[in-house]
Amino acid sequence: MQIKDFIEPHRIHIGVKATSKKQILEFLARTGSVETGLAERSIFEVLVERERLGSTGVGKRIAIPHGRIPLLNSLLGIFFRLDRAVEFDSIDNEPVDLIFLLLAPEGTGAEHLKALSRISRLLRDSKRCERLRKTENKTQVYEILTEIEN
Repeated sequence: MQIKDFIEPHRIHIGVKATSKKQILEFLARTGSVETGLAERSIFEVLVERERLGSTGVGKRIAIPHGRIPLLNSLLGIFFRLDRAVEFDSIDNEPVDLIFLLLAPEGTGAEHLKALSRISRLLRDSKRCERLRKTENKTQVYEILTEIEN
């Protein structure tokens, strides 16, 4: 499984403005709805329910919200860079500014977990994350996200 299997350059969002975790989740749901044609409310509810199980703020200013969505046909990844870090109940209590949303079809198991693992490994690289924070071009952000695979 490769990152480019579920993210495309047009799914990169730079300079997203948000002031709260709820606002971020609403924005993620709205963007996911635009990409999938599925109801924004149902995506939001899946993301909120996942956050109730434990924050997807994995530390080092990174969050990987994810969930299984009924009626979704394939994995969908969307990358967001906030214009300013926002409190997200992360495991290290640091606010987040890099967010990788992963939506998966309801019936996926191993595929969903493999994608989460791939994203996690990718964002564990602090030098890569700093490059993601500094790059202003969406195409370059996509290249940074997929460069190991090329």
